[in-house]
Amino acid sequence: MKLEPIIQSLLDTDLYKFNMNQVIFHKHTDLNGEYYFKCRNENVVFTQEMFDEINEQIDHLSRLRFQKDELEYLRGIRFLKNDYVEFLRLWHPIRDYVETSLSGDGELHVIVRGPLFSAMQFEIYLLEIINEVYFRMQYDYEELLASARRRLSKKIEDFHSGKYNFSFAEFGCRRRLSREWEDEVIRRLSEELPNCVGTSNVYLAKKYHMTPIGTYAHEFVQMYQGIDNIPLAYTNHYAMEDWYNEYQGDNGTALTDTITTDLFLRDFNRAMVNNYTGVRHDSGNPIEWGEKIIAHYKKYGVDPKTKLLLFSDSLDFANAEDLHRYFSGRTKVSFGIGTFVSNDTDVDPLNIVIKLQYVNGRPVAKLSDSPGKTMAQDEEYLQYLEGAVRFRLQREK
Repeated sequence: MKLEPIIQSLLDTDLYKFNMNQVIFHKHTDLNGEYYFKCRNENVVFTQEMFDEINEQIDHLSRLRFQKDELEYLRGIRFLKNDYVEFLRLWHPIRDYVETSLSGDGELHVIVRGPLFSAMQFEIYLLEIINEVYFRMQYDYEELLASARRRLSKKIEDFHSGKYNFSFAEFGCRRRLSREWEDEVIRRLSEELPNCVGTSNVYLAKKYHMTPIGTYAHEFVQMYQGIDNIPLAYTNHYAMEDWYNEYQGDNGTALTDTITTDLFLRDFNRAMVNNYTGVRHDSGNPIEWGEKIIAHYKKYGVDPKTKLLLFSDSLDFANAEDLHRYFSGRTKVSFGIGTFVSNDTDVDPLNIVIKLQYVNGRPVAKLSDSPGKTMAQDEEYLQYLEGAVRFRLQREK
């Protein structure tokens, strides 16, 4: 079974890849990175046919280039700078950076190695490829598509009936059922649901005249763990400082949980509170997190109603509505909703990730507010990082 090309435009990725990449292009071109794939589901088997198709799709991806109209679109995003867009005119995915293998029991292994500004761009493309190949080859795709359409129609009806009232952005390209289906989702949301305020997918934002949405991901903070002269427990400080210097307060939603929200708040001082428009939740109890953030704003005399809490941790519409009602009137609230929109079918979605694990040969890791989201190749380093975080938290009580 041969599939048509899954990635047909290099814009078919999350906006935050360009945002982070611009900072790296301007400040950290000396960094090299290694990314590792992981499927968190149990008993998922990739066949040889799937493996061969994934490799053919990666080959095709590596032949793509940014087109003139795509570069002009990126130039029109207010915080992307002309020199970076000109760099993208020259850039393309390099096939040699991606290594794939398949174990005898059907476990897929993918490693991306290369200059960080180039290696980081593979993540979303590869997840899109792996996910679509798996679902098209493992199941009756047309049946999955029919169930996805039924479920999307019901979601839209629930908004129109008043069951749901929150605003959200679609964040689903990394684990979407297919390129075809995410396109249909965004078309329908843009036409039928004013509550959908944008999408993280830059290609579809361009196609359907929606707002592209995103700031930065955990890998952006993680990469500072690989810079020799930066203490591990202060990586949030250096990441936020570089981000602010690059964007001058524009594009300013900070991610809190790369090395725990408690440590993040040590660096989210009065200046940063004022410099950033809001913060994003991606692990841990969302109510407890929101209360902690509101208290932090009040500590600095900032009205929480002027700031945004963006929730993005494995949400469905019922969760989002509950959070919307809980925080209503106390702060601005919005939601990034991914798999529940882009791959909600009659079968369970894959929980797949590609995470940064080494920078300049040094291990890096994420210590989220949910233990199950922690991922590290080097367990000894993970313990060392946990100790550094614990030491600073205890010292700065």
